[in-house]
Amino acid sequence: MSFLSAFYPWIKALHIISVVAWMAGLLYLPRLFVYHASATPGSETSETFKVMERRLLHAIMDPAMTATYLFGILLAMTPGVVDWHAGWIHTKLLLVVCLTAAHYFMMRWQRAFAMDRNRHPARFYRMVNEVPTLVLIAIVILVVVKPF
Repeated sequence: MSFLSAFYPWIKALHIISVVAWMAGLLYLPRLFVYHASATPGSETSETFKVMERRLLHAIMDPAMTATYLFGILLAMTPGVVDWHAGWIHTKLLLVVCLTAAHYFMMRWQRAFAMDRNRHPARFYRMVNEVPTLVLIAIVILVVVKPF
C-alpha cells in the first residue's frame, strides 16, 4: 500500500471535506426534525420538511458518510499514518461508530416523519442535536492532541 503515500495529501483533504459535509447533515437534520415535530401532519409545512429531510439525508449525508469511510480507510492503509498501538485511534474509531449509529437513527426518524408516524416531541430532537457536536469535539481532540 506504499503507493497511497504519494496521494496522502489528497486523501486527507477529501476525508476532511467528507467529514465536514457529513457533520453538517448530522447537525442540521435533527434541527429540521425539531421544527417538523411541531408541524401538523399532512400540512404544507410538514410536506416541505419531508422533502428537505429526504434530500438532506440521501443527497448529502449518505454520500458524505460513504466518502468519509472510504477516505478514512485509505488513510488508515497508508503506511506510517496510523500508530495502531496508540489508544486514541481506537477511541476515535469507536466514536465514528457512534456517529454512524446516530446517522442510522436519523434515517429511521426521517422514515417515520415521511409516513406521518413521528413519536418524539421537538424537545427530544433538540437533545439529539447535541450528540454529534459532542462526538465531533471529542474526535477532533483525539486526532489533533493524541492524548493517549
